[in-house]
Amino acid sequence: MKLLEEKIVKEGRTLGDHILKVDHFLNHQLDIDLLNAIGKAFKERFKEERITKILTAEVSGIAVAAITAQHFKVPVVFAKKTESLNLDKETFEGHVYSYTKEKHYKIRVSKNYLLPDDRVLIIDDFLAKGEAIKGLWEIVESAGAYLVGAGVVIEKYFQGGGNRLREKGLNVQALASITSLKNGQITFLENQ
Repeated sequence: MKLLEEKIVKEGRTLGDHILKVDHFLNHQLDIDLLNAIGKAFKERFKEERITKILTAEVSGIAVAAITAQHFKVPVVFAKKTESLNLDKETFEGHVYSYTKEKHYKIRVSKNYLLPDDRVLIIDDFLAKGEAIKGLWEIVESAGAYLVGAGVVIEKYFQGGGNRLREKGLNVQALASITSLKNGQITFLENQ
């Protein structure tokens, strides 16, 4: 997605060789016009899939998932990272390791919101090693629902998570795939 790549180059910042900061437009402050274009792009890539729910992880995937859901006209369900008194007691759980936070945690979705006849699309802002998507996939499988694929805004291709998920048969669609962040240079995968 050329518009996204241009935005990443213009406004993204690298921190070392592994971290790309796009909080200026994607996951802290939001560029709504860009998010709308992202939602349309996901709709185009998954238009034949008869999606009934979009699933994401709390927190930064919610904005992208919500705008994408408008294009599919389906609800968004987000997996919560923390237990709280207002979360239903009966939940599906997935396990995630966060490399940026260096910790393991459980993500949860109420059993009321994912059903066996659901066709689920996972949407997230980033894909690095694939841990969040693996945890969300666990939840979909626990619900007995069907996972049609995963749409990610930015894949850090060089970290291998997307390819590991693809090798397991998951249709992973990235709108921008980055092959390198070395020396502050952002390099994209050709011919996506």
